[in-house]
Amino acid sequence: MLTLYHCRDARSFRALWMLEELGLPYELKVLRFPPRVRDKDYLDVNPLGTVPLLIDGDTRLTESGAICEYLAALHGGGRFSVAPGEPGYGAYLNALHQSDATLTFPLTLVLRYGTIEPEERRLPQVVEDYGRWFGGRLKAVEAIVATEPFIAAGRFTAADIAVCYALLLADMVGLDDLLPPATRAYRDRLTERDGYRRAKAAQSVTYHKG
Repeated sequence: MLTLYHCRDARSFRALWMLEELGLPYELKVLRFPPRVRDKDYLDVNPLGTVPLLIDGDTRLTESGAICEYLAALHGGGRFSVAPGEPGYGAYLNALHQSDATLTFPLTLVLRYGTIEPEERRLPQVVEDYGRWFGGRLKAVEAIVATEPFIAAGRFTAADIAVCYALLLADMVGLDDLLPPATRAYRDRLTERDGYRRAKAAQSVTYHKG
């Protein structure tokens, strides 16, 4: 049985969405955010105190993009992944890594220094600068989805989940207006998927204790 430690709408949502798209059985443990502060016993399970944590037998993964790639490759039977040598393989890998390194990273700074930190520690200049950074990086996504329905290989893959989460996070931190029109339409199409809706419903459970 796969086990996923998750906080509602955190980056671990990528892993939850991937599990639902694949229709895999799993145990979901929903923690309060941030778990390293609100659920200190979790540090015994994951010393980083971060989510996601996916446990699959002896395998433990803590990076959301890697979890999506892992699940698609090992448990997907070829669904939602792009194989080496298949057209779009490079674009698939690039989008998976770009989703965090280029798109989500600036949004985490906007979230921290615009919302999470106490008022006296908030940094409006960081929020403004990294908001612009994020907006500039959306050009790469817009260039693809302006002419293609998905981010790679002409079909829905784990890379779409990874990228779409960054677009959802932009809305959560108040930067939805930065999304260009094709990118916004792309995000809206993906959130109509049954897998996405099931994942949203699945996370609305009682918080895990211990």
